[in-house]
Amino acid sequence: MSVIAELRIPATDFELGRILNLSNGASVELETLVPAGERAVPFLWVYGVDTEAFAARLDAEPSVEEIEIVEAFDSQALYGLDWNAADDLLLTTIRDQCGQIVRATGSGEEWRFELRFPDHDAMSTFRRRCEDAGATITVARVYHPTGPDARARFGLTEHQHEALTLAVEMGYYDVPRRCTTVEVASELGISDQALTERLRRGISALAENTVFAQTNATAAD
Repeated sequence: MSVIAELRIPATDFELGRILNLSNGASVELETLVPAGERAVPFLWVYGVDTEAFAARLDAEPSVEEIEIVEAFDSQALYGLDWNAADDLLLTTIRDQCGQIVRATGSGEEWRFELRFPDHDAMSTFRRRCEDAGATITVARVYHPTGPDARARFGLTEHQHEALTLAVEMGYYDVPRRCTTVEVASELGISDQALTERLRRGISALAENTVFAQTNATAAD
């Protein structure tokens, strides 16, 4: 089952963020991204910039083949960027793991991505490779892209499911552990005690609806 991850990354930790080099309150929203071999053609809405000056600066970047102003309204414009993405670790790793960018927005400090991967392993590999290369990936949320009625939660509440998923993705259950409950709780915006209780109840519900359910079913047979 595919999985969607919402995450944050500093703008200076990947090539496109560094090239755009947004400042003074400017922001960007990715409208679409068209892959073309080692090149990528992102269409970007950029807000709070001088349209022509911004295009001229990007056109001077060595990795930018061509830039087109598709539409412009006052201090916002839609740009088409024909760009060699071979050196962009983030985008190439997304592609290598068969991922898709569902949504991306950014500023001079940080970008927020919503990424779809074919499974949890692909998402974990993406995150590990980025972090091994020095990028800081902060996972805000991980979920399956199906409606709540269709998603099998194995007895977990929505909050328990979210907490357990994030704890696994951040490495709390790895050996050795890659994070603490304090760090996971911080990502969820709850206290350490609340997270610990949520994990405890979630693991109990998960066991009752998987391990014990299977044992009971076998005994009944």
